Amino acid sequence: MDLSATTLGALAIAAFVAGTIDAIAGGGGLVTFPALIAAGLPPHIALGTNKGQSVFGSGASLASFVRAGKVHGGRALGAFPAGFLGALAGARLVLVVPKEVLRPVVMVLLVMVAAFLALRRGGSTPTARVPERYHVLASTIIGFVIGAYDGFFGPGTGTFLIIAGVGLLGESLTEATANAKVVNFASNLASMILFALKGVILWKVSLTMAVGQFLGGALGARLAVRGGERVIRVVVLVVVTALVAKLGFDLLQSR
Repeated sequence: MDLSATTLGALAIAAFVAGTIDAIAGGGGLVTFPALIAAGLPPHIALGTNKGQSVFGSGASLASFVRAGKVHGGRALGAFPAGFLGALAGARLVLVVPKEVLRPVVMVLLVMVAAFLALRRGGSTPTARVPERYHVLASTIIGFVIGAYDGFFGPGTGTFLIIAGVGLLGESLTEATANAKVVNFASNLASMILFALKGVILWKVSLTMAVGQFLGGALGARLAVRGGERVIRVVVLVVVTALVAKLGFDLLQSR
């Protein structure tokens, strides 16, 4: 499939915006997937190409958070392989469980996430629900479960990872956002490999968008580190609202 230079440029810009948003709060696919569909790609090619380019954004934001010293190394050692294997397991579930079953459940969870963030006092120190000695194990379990969700369904993955870090491990929003990128990158990498093996990634498009994703991911991570909780909370709430609206629209369309 041959796209014009203008279309490729527009997709690269969309990827830059998506990478910036995704690094802060997740939800970059809300920008890139519709952009790929609008460019004329069939849905299955758009899905594969989207994963092929998004891995560069999550990788860039993860690298930026690591350089800023925001990623917990011990937890990452368990969370990364768990997220990778979880995404592979989730992709297998697609064959036996209809995705439509998850839409209303995810919508409710996302509304609860929004309420949690809106009611949480800015600057307050979260209380860990899991004892600190179990944080590595908890990070591994969270990585596998949410990685599987990402491989199976996807919407809200980054947001759920952030809330798990805050609510269960007692991380600040900035720390949770940084550590979420470990699983985000792992699950994106697993999905990209699967789609590549199936031959449904349009590499010319994917690699063009990867430039925008890489730059956007690096910028978003810097904004998250410098802006702290205030910036992250606002962006997460906007992303959650957009996700709920999209899932609600999809639910109505399927009836």
